[in-house]
Amino acid sequence: QVQLVEAGGGLVQAGGSLRLSCAASGRTLSSYTIGWFRQAPGKERKFVAGIVISGYADYADSVKGRFTISKDNAMSTVYLQMNSLKPEDTAVYYCAARRDYGVSHLTASYDYWGQGTQVTVSS
Repeated sequence: QVQLVEAGGGLVQAGGSLRLSCAASGRTLSSYTIGWFRQAPGKERKFVAGIVISGYADYADSVKGRFTISKDNAMSTVYLQMNSLKPEDTAVYYCAARRDYGVSHLTASYDYWGQGTQVTVSS
């Protein structure tokens, strides 16, 4: 069992930045592919970005050029740097881990989920 803990959410004005972090309690994430997803009220959970141990990263079209996913060397923590935030980025952001190698955009592909952290962007 992998327990994921997200941190870094909050309230920010449009155009601002936030950095989210995802860590696993008591272990590294190096054996997993890590994805960030988000869910706005009344909408389905959607892929935002993902990263594998090699550093290869993939992004949803809606965040390309604004968000950056990264990891520390040991992949003990994965980050999501969010710049040029827009009101439509407002959502609960979830970190997820999958045992299989490779970034997937599908929620069903991920085996473990964090509790989520709220990001609110005001206009």
